[in-house]
Amino acid sequence: MPGSEAVRRTTLREQIADALRDEVIAGRLPAGRQFTVKEIAEQYGVSATPVREALLDLCAQGLLGVEMHKGYRVREFTYADFRDMVEARSLIVEGIFRRSPDRALRSVTPAALASVRRRAEEASRAAAAGDLDILIGYDLRFWRELSAMVGNPYISDFLNTVRVQGWVFTVPLLRRMPSLRGRLWHGHGELVEAVAQQNAAEAERIITAYNQHSLALIEASRPV
Repeated sequence: MPGSEAVRRTTLREQIADALRDEVIAGRLPAGRQFTVKEIAEQYGVSATPVREALLDLCAQGLLGVEMHKGYRVREFTYADFRDMVEARSLIVEGIFRRSPDRALRSVTPAALASVRRRAEEASRAAAAGDLDILIGYDLRFWRELSAMVGNPYISDFLNTVRVQGWVFTVPLLRRMPSLRGRLWHGHGELVEAVAQQNAAEAERIITAYNQHSLALIEASRPV
Protein backbone atom coordinates (compact mmCIF):
# COMPACT_ATOMS: atom_id res chain seq x y z
CA MET A 1 0.00 0.00 0.00
CA PRO A 2 1.24 3.53 -0.73
CA GLY A 3 2.53 5.65 2.14
CA SER A 4 1.11 8.99 3.13
CA GLU A 5 2.29 12.23 1.56
CA ALA A 6 1.62 15.88 2.29
CA VAL A 7 -1.37 17.23 0.42
CA ARG A 8 -0.19 19.93 -1.92
CA ARG A 9 -3.21 20.53 -4.12
CA THR A 10 -6.97 20.16 -4.46
CA THR A 11 -8.88 18.48 -1.67
CA LEU A 12 -8.04 15.47 0.44
CA ARG A 13 -10.69 13.51 -1.38
CA GLU A 14 -9.20 14.26 -4.81
CA GLN A 15 -5.64 13.78 -3.62
CA ILE A 16 -6.37 10.36 -2.19
CA ALA A 17 -8.41 9.33 -5.22
CA ASP A 18 -5.60 10.40 -7.58
CA ALA A 19 -2.96 8.57 -5.55
CA LEU A 20 -4.96 5.35 -5.33
CA ARG A 21 -5.86 5.52 -9.02
CA ASP A 22 -2.16 5.75 -9.87
CA GLU A 23 -1.45 2.74 -7.64
CA VAL A 24 -4.18 0.69 -9.34
CA ILE A 25 -3.09 1.66 -12.86
CA ALA A 26 0.55 0.89 -12.15
CA GLY A 27 -0.40 -2.50 -10.74
CA ARG A 28 0.91 -1.77 -7.26
CA LEU A 29 -2.63 -2.31 -6.02
CA PRO A 30 -3.28 -5.47 -8.03
CA ALA A 31 -6.59 -6.81 -9.29
CA GLY A 32 -8.49 -8.57 -6.55
CA ARG A 33 -6.71 -6.73 -3.73
CA GLN A 34 -9.01 -6.12 -0.77
CA PHE A 35 -8.75 -3.25 1.67
CA THR A 36 -10.85 -1.21 4.08
CA VAL A 37 -11.47 2.49 4.62
CA LYS A 38 -9.63 2.25 7.92
CA GLU A 39 -6.57 0.71 6.27
CA ILE A 40 -6.30 3.51 3.71
CA ALA A 41 -7.01 6.21 6.29
CA GLU A 42 -4.17 4.91 8.46
CA GLN A 43 -1.80 4.78 5.50
CA TYR A 44 -2.44 8.43 4.66
CA GLY A 45 -2.89 9.65 8.21
CA VAL A 46 -6.31 11.18 7.55
CA SER A 47 -9.86 10.69 8.75
CA ALA A 48 -12.18 8.12 7.24
CA THR A 49 -14.50 10.63 5.54
CA PRO A 50 -12.26 11.81 2.65
CA VAL A 51 -11.03 8.23 2.15
CA ARG A 52 -14.57 6.90 1.89
CA GLU A 53 -15.45 9.65 -0.60
CA ALA A 54 -12.33 8.93 -2.67
CA LEU A 55 -13.07 5.22 -2.77
CA LEU A 56 -16.63 5.88 -3.90
CA ASP A 57 -15.23 8.05 -6.70
CA LEU A 58 -13.04 5.16 -7.84
CA CYS A 59 -16.03 2.82 -7.66
CA ALA A 60 -17.92 5.19 -9.95
CA GLN A 61 -14.99 5.01 -12.38
CA GLY A 62 -15.22 1.23 -12.43
CA LEU A 63 -11.88 0.63 -10.75
CA LEU A 64 -13.13 -0.68 -7.41
CA GLY A 65 -16.02 -2.78 -6.19
CA VAL A 66 -17.72 -2.74 -2.80
CA GLU A 67 -17.78 -6.01 -0.88
CA MET A 68 -20.41 -6.26 1.82
CA HIS A 69 -18.83 -6.26 5.29
CA LYS A 70 -15.36 -6.61 3.74
CA GLY A 71 -14.57 -3.19 2.34
CA TYR A 72 -13.36 -2.64 -1.21
CA ARG A 73 -11.70 -4.76 -3.86
CA VAL A 74 -9.71 -3.72 -6.94
CA ARG A 75 -11.76 -4.72 -9.94
CA GLU A 76 -10.55 -7.61 -12.07
CA PHE A 77 -10.91 -7.15 -15.83
CA THR A 78 -10.79 -9.93 -18.42
CA TYR A 79 -9.62 -10.22 -22.01
CA ALA A 80 -13.26 -9.96 -23.05
CA ASP A 81 -13.61 -6.78 -21.02
CA PHE A 82 -10.60 -5.30 -22.77
CA ARG A 83 -11.94 -6.15 -26.22
CA ASP A 84 -15.21 -4.45 -25.24
CA MET A 85 -13.29 -1.37 -24.06
CA VAL A 86 -11.50 -1.08 -27.38
CA GLU A 87 -14.76 -1.57 -29.26
CA ALA A 88 -16.48 1.12 -27.16
CA ARG A 89 -13.80 3.73 -27.73
CA SER A 90 -13.64 2.80 -31.42
CA LEU A 91 -17.37 3.34 -31.85
CA ILE A 92 -17.19 6.71 -30.09
CA VAL A 93 -14.31 7.93 -32.25
CA GLU A 94 -15.92 6.65 -35.44
CA GLY A 95 -19.11 8.48 -34.46
CA ILE A 96 -17.23 11.71 -33.89
CA PHE A 97 -15.62 11.65 -37.31
CA ARG A 98 -18.72 10.38 -39.10
CA ARG A 99 -20.99 13.02 -37.55
CA SER A 100 -18.81 16.06 -38.06
CA PRO A 101 -15.11 15.64 -38.85
CA ASP A 102 -14.73 19.38 -39.43
CA ARG A 103 -16.09 20.20 -36.00
CA ALA A 104 -13.86 17.58 -34.45
CA LEU A 105 -10.69 19.20 -35.77
CA ARG A 106 -11.28 22.83 -36.76
CA SER A 107 -12.12 24.04 -33.26
CA VAL A 108 -8.64 23.13 -32.01
CA THR A 109 -6.84 26.19 -30.62
CA PRO A 110 -3.08 26.80 -31.12
CA ALA A 111 -2.51 26.63 -27.34
CA ALA A 112 -4.32 23.29 -27.03
CA LEU A 113 -2.44 21.93 -30.03
CA ALA A 114 0.92 23.01 -28.59
CA SER A 115 0.13 21.34 -25.28
CA VAL A 116 -1.02 18.05 -26.78
CA ARG A 117 2.01 18.05 -29.08
CA ARG A 118 4.28 18.20 -26.02
CA ARG A 119 2.35 15.31 -24.48
CA ALA A 120 2.73 13.39 -27.73
CA GLU A 121 6.49 13.83 -27.78
CA GLU A 122 6.83 12.66 -24.18
CA ALA A 123 4.50 9.69 -24.61
CA SER A 124 6.03 8.62 -27.92
CA ARG A 125 9.55 8.76 -26.49
CA ALA A 126 8.60 6.63 -23.48
CA ALA A 127 6.68 4.14 -25.64
CA ALA A 128 9.51 3.70 -28.13
CA ALA A 129 11.91 3.06 -25.25
CA GLY A 130 9.53 0.55 -23.71
CA ASP A 131 9.40 2.53 -20.45
CA LEU A 132 5.96 1.58 -19.21
CA ASP A 133 6.09 3.47 -15.91
CA ILE A 134 6.83 6.77 -17.64
CA LEU A 135 4.49 6.10 -20.54
CA ILE A 136 1.30 5.57 -18.52
CA GLY A 137 0.99 9.10 -17.17
CA TYR A 138 2.01 10.82 -20.39
CA ASP A 139 -0.27 8.60 -22.47
CA LEU A 140 -3.30 9.29 -20.29
CA ARG A 141 -2.67 13.04 -20.36
CA PHE A 142 -2.17 12.94 -24.14
CA TRP A 143 -5.47 11.18 -24.84
CA ARG A 144 -7.34 13.27 -22.26
CA GLU A 145 -6.19 16.52 -23.86
CA LEU A 146 -6.80 15.19 -27.36
CA SER A 147 -10.34 14.03 -26.58
CA ALA A 148 -11.09 17.36 -24.87
CA MET A 149 -10.61 19.03 -28.26
CA VAL A 150 -13.93 17.54 -29.35
CA GLY A 151 -15.60 20.02 -27.05
CA ASN A 152 -17.97 17.52 -25.45
CA PRO A 153 -17.03 16.82 -21.80
CA TYR A 154 -19.24 13.71 -21.64
CA ILE A 155 -17.33 12.11 -24.51
CA SER A 156 -14.00 13.18 -23.03
CA ASP A 157 -14.83 11.79 -19.58
CA PHE A 158 -16.11 8.51 -21.01
CA LEU A 159 -13.02 7.96 -23.16
CA ASN A 160 -10.72 8.77 -20.25
CA THR A 161 -12.54 6.31 -17.98
CA VAL A 162 -12.30 3.52 -20.54
CA ARG A 163 -8.64 4.25 -21.18
CA VAL A 164 -7.82 4.14 -17.47
CA GLN A 165 -9.62 0.81 -17.17
CA GLY A 166 -7.68 -0.43 -20.17
CA TRP A 167 -4.37 0.36 -18.53
CA VAL A 168 -5.48 -1.37 -15.33
CA PHE A 169 -5.99 -4.56 -17.31
CA THR A 170 -2.97 -4.34 -19.61
CA VAL A 171 -0.20 -3.21 -17.26
CA PRO A 172 0.21 -6.56 -15.41
CA LEU A 173 0.26 -8.39 -18.74
CA LEU A 174 2.79 -6.03 -20.29
CA ARG A 175 5.08 -6.33 -17.28
CA ARG A 176 5.38 -10.05 -17.95
CA MET A 177 6.94 -9.46 -21.36
CA PRO A 178 10.76 -9.68 -21.39
CA SER A 179 11.13 -6.37 -23.24
CA LEU A 180 8.69 -3.70 -24.38
CA ARG A 181 11.16 -1.71 -26.45
CA GLY A 182 9.67 -1.23 -29.91
CA ARG A 183 6.48 -3.11 -29.01
CA LEU A 184 4.33 -0.30 -27.59
CA TRP A 185 2.32 1.99 -29.85
CA HIS A 186 4.15 5.30 -30.30
CA GLY A 187 2.21 7.07 -33.03
CA HIS A 188 1.16 9.96 -30.81
CA GLY A 189 3.10 12.53 -32.83
CA GLU A 190 1.74 11.25 -36.13
CA LEU A 191 -1.79 11.62 -34.80
CA VAL A 192 -1.19 15.17 -33.58
CA GLU A 193 0.11 16.19 -37.01
CA ALA A 194 -3.02 14.78 -38.65
CA VAL A 195 -5.11 16.87 -36.24
CA ALA A 196 -2.95 19.95 -36.89
CA GLN A 197 -3.50 19.53 -40.64
CA GLN A 198 -7.24 19.00 -40.05
CA ASN A 199 -6.96 15.68 -41.86
CA ALA A 200 -9.89 13.79 -40.35
CA ALA A 201 -9.47 10.72 -42.56
CA GLU A 202 -5.82 10.30 -41.57
CA ALA A 203 -6.57 10.88 -37.88
CA GLU A 204 -9.27 8.22 -37.98
CA ARG A 205 -6.93 5.81 -39.77
CA ILE A 206 -4.23 6.28 -37.14
CA ILE A 207 -6.65 5.75 -34.26
CA THR A 208 -8.02 2.60 -35.91
CA ALA A 209 -4.48 1.28 -36.33
CA TYR A 210 -3.77 2.09 -32.69
CA ASN A 211 -6.79 0.10 -31.52
CA GLN A 212 -5.79 -2.85 -33.68
CA HIS A 213 -2.27 -2.68 -32.28
CA SER A 214 -3.62 -2.69 -28.72
CA LEU A 215 -5.68 -5.81 -29.34
CA ALA A 216 -2.82 -7.63 -31.08
CA LEU A 217 -0.34 -6.82 -28.33
CA ILE A 218 -2.61 -8.05 -25.58
CA GLU A 219 -3.50 -11.21 -27.49
CA ALA A 220 0.25 -11.86 -27.75
CA SER A 221 0.49 -11.70 -23.97
CA ARG A 222 -1.91 -14.59 -23.45
CA PRO A 223 -0.34 -17.61 -21.72
CA VAL A 224 0.46 -20.38 -24.15
